[in-house]
Amino acid sequence: METSTDRVLGNRLQLMQPAEGYRAAIDPVLLAASVDAKPGERVLDLGCGVGTAGLCLLARVPGISLAGLDLQPGLIALATRNAAANGLSNSVFFQCGDLLAFKDGGFSHVLANPPYLARRAASISPNPVKALANVEGDAKLTDWVACAVTAVREGGSVTFIHRADREGELRAAMTRGLGELRLIRFLPRTGAAAKRVILTGIKGAPPGFRECAPWVLHHADGRFTPATEAILRDAAPLRLTH
Repeated sequence: METSTDRVLGNRLQLMQPAEGYRAAIDPVLLAASVDAKPGERVLDLGCGVGTAGLCLLARVPGISLAGLDLQPGLIALATRNAAANGLSNSVFFQCGDLLAFKDGGFSHVLANPPYLARRAASISPNPVKALANVEGDAKLTDWVACAVTAVREGGSVTFIHRADREGELRAAMTRGLGELRLIRFLPRTGAAAKRVILTGIKGAPPGFRECAPWVLHHADGRFTPATEAILRDAAPLRLTH
């Protein structure tokens, strides 16, 4: 697999990615920023790809124990190399496997950036890496959520980033196993429709839903807003409390 090396979090992390096909953008960085992890906790990056989200979280919160699961062995190999390249190998364990058969549990936090497109509504890329990253396979969105809920401990959090047009589907799935749901919508610019959402919930918490103020990613001229820049360049957390 031909790769390129990119840097994220203001050069805090270097990441090898496939040169063609699916390439991580800002979504996994936003996802990692929204997880309120603490040193000593176990975290699962479900569908970890090359490890972007989990390693971003580990760079912000040293001392967590990170596990990653992905169906594609080539991406797991890159995730393992990325951990080593950033001096994080002792804190991570990436494994190749199918979430439909995943049995581990007891995690304090589970985060996921699943394929955004349902197979019935997608035009599938001829690039197999991109196809598996973008379009659901045997595991549907409800399966991703069910796996995350099973893997997280009581009192732990499950956090997903997804397309805004699937917000209702994601919320319905997470409501079945989680309480205290919090949602934030990401707008490309002020006045635009949301393109992405992050939804988090707590296992064992009472039912509840809070919608945070929308997050504007860019100024009208395309520059990132200062709050977004702080996440992408300075590894700032994204608090789902405002």
